[in-house]
Amino acid sequence: MEIHDRIGPGMIVKHTVTSLIALLLFTVITGVLYPLLVTAIAQVAFPGRANGSLLTVGGKTVGSTLIGQPFSDAKYFWSRLSATAPYPYNAGSSTGSNLGPTNTALLDEVQGRLTDLKKADSANALPVPVDLVTSSASGLDPDISAAAAAYQVARVARARGIGEDAVRALVAANTRERAFGLLGEPRVNVLALNLALDESAAGKGGK
Repeated sequence: MEIHDRIGPGMIVKHTVTSLIALLLFTVITGVLYPLLVTAIAQVAFPGRANGSLLTVGGKTVGSTLIGQPFSDAKYFWSRLSATAPYPYNAGSSTGSNLGPTNTALLDEVQGRLTDLKKADSANALPVPVDLVTSSASGLDPDISAAAAAYQVARVARARGIGEDAVRALVAANTRERAFGLLGEPRVNVLALNLALDESAAGKGGK
């Protein structure tokens, strides 16, 4: 007797039912129970991060430390440029410009930002950090380099009518160092810094 002769309708039904039960069981375990468990652990251990690292002011959500926002007022620190569409910092369309270094569109973008920076602070003779004139790969970068923050201190202080030392202190307080002292570069979260500036006694006094 050949193998296929020993596989009757009853065995086919049995294996089909077993397969469906296994499918249902693992769907519940991996698709429902496991995500719920991970979510519960995250909510207990890291509630802020699990909910999107949101920032609130007066009970109102004003943004996330993970997503950049555009700032153009002289009294605020400016973020990196964003190439997302149809508007900058679109969290649903993370992308870079993908423009090469010889592309005229990139050169125009850089020149446009340079013009804006010089217009807002014509007396600034410091070299312009590259991250202030180019967009990030994600288009959503919430941070700028320590150099980019330092470049803007004089403009922000002057626009608010406060001392540069007070602004530098806030920059230092909102600077995150290299991970484990080795990975990455010191960086400043722009939204967190601007909120801290608005909330500080010096910042309020300069409005």
